[in-house]
Amino acid sequence: MKRFVLLSLLTLLLSPIASHTLPRKEHFITVRNGQFFEGNQPYRFIGANLWYGAILASEGKGGNLPRLQAELDSLQALGVTNLRILVGAEGTTTATDHIQPTLQPQPGEYNDTLLRGLDRLMVELHKRHMRAVLYLHNAWQWSGGFGIYLKWAGLGEPAPAQIWNQYTSHTSQFHHDALARAMALRHTLFIVTRRNTITGQPYATDPTLMAWEICNEPRPFARDTETKAHFQDWIREQSEAIRHFDPNHLITTGSEGKFGCEMDIQLFERIHALPTIDYLCIHIWPYTWTWLGPFISPNSLAKQRQPAGMLLRGVEAACRESEAYIREHVRVARQLQKPIVLEEFGYPRDGFEIAVGTPTSARDQYYKFILSQVNDSVGLSGCNFWAWGGKVLPPHPMWQAWDPYTGDPAQEEQGLYSVFQSDSTTLSVIRQAAARF
Repeated sequence: MKRFVLLSLLTLLLSPIASHTLPRKEHFITVRNGQFFEGNQPYRFIGANLWYGAILASEGKGGNLPRLQAELDSLQALGVTNLRILVGAEGTTTATDHIQPTLQPQPGEYNDTLLRGLDRLMVELHKRHMRAVLYLHNAWQWSGGFGIYLKWAGLGEPAPAQIWNQYTSHTSQFHHDALARAMALRHTLFIVTRRNTITGQPYATDPTLMAWEICNEPRPFARDTETKAHFQDWIREQSEAIRHFDPNHLITTGSEGKFGCEMDIQLFERIHALPTIDYLCIHIWPYTWTWLGPFISPNSLAKQRQPAGMLLRGVEAACRESEAYIREHVRVARQLQKPIVLEEFGYPRDGFEIAVGTPTSARDQYYKFILSQVNDSVGLSGCNFWAWGGKVLPPHPMWQAWDPYTGDPAQEEQGLYSVFQSDSTTLSVIRQAAARF
């Protein structure tokens, strides 16, 4: 997209941030010599994904502030200090695999109740000395994402993710389309330049925020050179715009790693080598990536389950493949002299069960291995497990509108990857790992 589009949007959204007194620099998480620092102390963390946090913090339908406060207290007691959170969803739809409520139902039209929920969430995190990573977009349909921006740009209805070739062919248009990208950029700048309505503080000067993340699992969705170049340019465009209005916070991509770059490790390196990208991130999904055997879509597991023992037998393979994946990407991080975070990883409950209270022995083994990788010798600076389900008892196997959220988004069986408050053995693994920091 031509630079005049970016410049015109920047002009429209000029921020008064520079006129405000900034907190002391050591209050922000910074990067020096390839490491995170909090002041003069190295910063490492065990974290969680709580993508629905702003919804819980809101006063509208779907909101539940007492639950949010209780969940944050539970996470704090575990030693979790870093939460990765979605900033809204796009579009209006009755699709069962799309979360509700949405932050941006129409282009540039915002749900003020959810925005205030985001503000309240930041206040609650600050009280507990927790840090937030806020991701601004999503490549996937469960929150709207690229497909909704393409719809708004006049390129048709979002393609169903269940039909993979159709989904990738349609969604790859996002990186080529100037109008879709301009609307996505407008959303980024709207959020980055926001002032918290509770504290009066601009987000750009709030040390509770560790980092802005451009997108959850951005992908080119095509392997041709031109699409990859447009994808890289979109990462550049977004990160430069964020940096222009917020020089205080870190910026990262949200990438899965090589899997999110069409198996092109050089592309992964190029997008993280950008001067406006401060640290690298990866995701790991052993089952989805067929490291354990053939993949069956989660929402069909109830009808066609894999052999119950596959997950237990597969832990060794999952750890072996995960270790190789981590080390491959750590090598890139060390070349770039930037930190790297494993900000998403998950493992199903034993036997692909979803009910609260069902065993998690395979998951516990896998979590123990992954969380041990946050150390100097391996090179990970932090981990965020996917995802916190907390105190909820899911009322339905698949999410239905206005059910309480677990960690599993709307298109997945509720409980498959969630860590619940009753998962005492998993919580023990997390607590022991977090105690090291």
